[in-house]
Amino acid sequence: MSDVVARLRAAGCVFAEDEAGLLAGSAATPAELAELVERRVAGLPLEQVLGWAEFRGLRIAVEPGVFVPRRRTGFLVEQAVPLVRPGSVVVDLCCGTGAVGAALAAVAPVEVYAADVDPAAVRCARRNVDPGRVFEGDLYAALPPELAGRVEVVVANAPYVPTAAIGTMPPEARDHEPLVALDGGRDGLDVQRRVIAEAPGWLAPGGALLVETSERQSPGTLAAFERAGFDAAVARSADLDATVVIGTVGTTRR
Repeated sequence: MSDVVARLRAAGCVFAEDEAGLLAGSAATPAELAELVERRVAGLPLEQVLGWAEFRGLRIAVEPGVFVPRRRTGFLVEQAVPLVRPGSVVVDLCCGTGAVGAALAAVAPVEVYAADVDPAAVRCARRNVDPGRVFEGDLYAALPPELAGRVEVVVANAPYVPTAAIGTMPPEARDHEPLVALDGGRDGLDVQRRVIAEAPGWLAPGGALLVETSERQSPGTLAAFERAGFDAAVARSADLDATVVIGTVGTTRR
């Protein structure tokens, strides 16, 4: 095992000992371990090499080329939990692996729908949540039209990295995760604005929209909520370096 740790450390893996243990635990033979180590040393995210990511106590299936759920996105789940009840209709938009929807379904018997524009993400999400409720397409257009006006909670980890900042991201992300899951346009908020502007037509009266963003971009995200008629506020976790804007619609339509 020491040679595996040495190879990982030489490749820049900060937690080489931990990673070596995880890789060894996933390999049935020495040859398989060598293959996994080779893929990790080549720069693939650990979760894509293992085939899973730990998220909110769940083992989420992760495939190569799919956005890896971040620990900070657990804060998005944490903020959504008080807003759901048994039987709530929840939409995980820009779902990636479906980790957020899966985490919410693990804490309450909710009816989770998920959507993503990336076919690989959709295929992966169907391994983590009810496959019959995962749809491929552009934001809300992917959803069954009968959900309009019935959704109680929408959670969205839409891409919010400004285009010019993509090149500064760690190689694991910029080289091995889909650009569509990272690039949020010039100021990072292009997709968020669409998610927010179209949400009122899908939310039930009193429903809520929660959008992950960055601390620096949160004023712009909040302004988009307010333009769309939401009562909105920013929630922040310094420990996780996580920021979520939460908006609710009125109990009566204007």
